Amino acid sequence: MKCKINRNAAKELKKMLEKEGDTEKLFRVYVTHMHGDHAHYDLMLDTPSENDEVVQTDKGIDIILEKGQEYLDGVWIQFFYVPEPEWVITNPSTEGHDHHQHHH
Repeated sequence: MKCKINRNAAKELKKMLEKEGDTEKLFRVYVTHMHGDHAHYDLMLDTPSENDEVVQTDKGIDIILEKGQEYLDGVWIQFFYVPEPEWVITNPSTEGHDHHQHHH
């Protein structure tokens, strides 16, 4: 399975991990709800189970994805500082048309 994150997201996630101080935990991307042909995602700290795959990103952050969950494969985690700090998690591979889901 694949997962991409941008540089800002990696920086924020590292900060959150350091604050947490719990080295056993990784970030999990999960589907909060399905909306027609696309999903809404969120992040949480979690420990992987045997139903999960730990995916290494190119930014040195490992992400937990639930195995066999097509909406999680290829997910893209982005963090933006402007115009306001926000997470944008999308999956370009499952969304036929290009649009951004913003949530805070």
